[in-house]
Amino acid sequence: MPILHDPHEAAQRLSDGQLVALPTETVYGLGGHALNPLSIRQIYATKGRPAGHPVIVHLAAHADGSEWGEMNAQAQALAKAFWPGPLTLILPKKSHVPDEVTGGLSTVGIRVPHHPLTQEVLTRLGCGIAAPSANRFGRVSPTTATHVVSEFGPDLAVLDGGPCAIGIESTIVDLSTELPALLRPGSIGKEAIESVVGTLGSSQTPAPGTLKSHYAPMTSLHLSASVEADRKRFEEQGLKVAVLFASEPADYAQRLYAELRRLDQLGVDVLIAETAADIGIGRAINDRLKRAAFEFSID
Repeated sequence: MPILHDPHEAAQRLSDGQLVALPTETVYGLGGHALNPLSIRQIYATKGRPAGHPVIVHLAAHADGSEWGEMNAQAQALAKAFWPGPLTLILPKKSHVPDEVTGGLSTVGIRVPHHPLTQEVLTRLGCGIAAPSANRFGRVSPTTATHVVSEFGPDLAVLDGGPCAIGIESTIVDLSTELPALLRPGSIGKEAIESVVGTLGSSQTPAPGTLKSHYAPMTSLHLSASVEADRKRFEEQGLKVAVLFASEPADYAQRLYAELRRLDQLGVDVLIAETAADIGIGRAINDRLKRAAFEFSID
C-alpha cells in the first residue's frame, strides 16, 4: 500500500475496517476504527501486542469525550486546559466501548490529538480511532512515516504528516481513582496537571507504555550521566560503542526515537544514552530511556 497524503482516503480505509498509520504531535499511531472490534484485533495482531494491554482512543477536536468515558469535573477541566494536545485521560468507560479497546478493563483512555491531518481524518470518519504507537510491541516508537514503513513494510498504509513535533508519547492521567494520578509522564508535566486538578495521588490502573521494559532498541542500551567515562570503560572491554548525547530537553525529546533507531542500525555492541536534565519534559525522556534500557542493559 502507498504512503498516503489524502486524509479522505485514510478515513475511507478506516471506515472499511483497514488499519492506517497516522501522524500525531507525539508519535505515529497504528489506527483502527475504535468501534470495530475486528479492526482493533488487527492492531493487536500487527503489533504483536499482548491481550489485555489497552489502547488509546483518539477523538476529533469537537468531541468532549463523554461518548467514551465518564467526564467528571476534573476531566472536563483538564480537557479544556490541554486538548487538543498530548494528554490522555483514563476514565470509567461507557458500556458500548469494545473490550478490545480497553483490554477488558472497566476504564478507557482517550485523547484529542493536535495534528491537523489526523484531525481531518477524525472529522471525516465521524468516530474515534484506536491507535497505539505504530511499531512492534515494546520497540522504539516511530516519529516519521519512514519509520513506520521500516517497521511493517509496504503492506500498511501510512498517512505522511511529516516528523512528529514533540516526539514522545502523551502524558497519561488516571481519573478513575479517588485522586487523579499521573501514570505516564510526557510533555505536559506534573506541575501543569496539578495546577488544574490539585495534588495527585497514586494508581495501579494498567495503561499504555507503563511496562518496565518498553521503547527498546535491539542493541543493548546503557544510560549515563558520565558519557565519556562510560564510553572508555566499554571500549576497554573491547565493545563497539555509539553515543546519544543529550541536548536542550524539547529538542532531545523530538529527536530521541529517530536517533535510537539510527544508532540501532550501526552494528555496535552497546548504545550509551546521556540522561536528560530531570525537569519538565526531561523527566519524560528519562522515563522512556529507563524503560528502553531495562531488559538489555550492559553494566
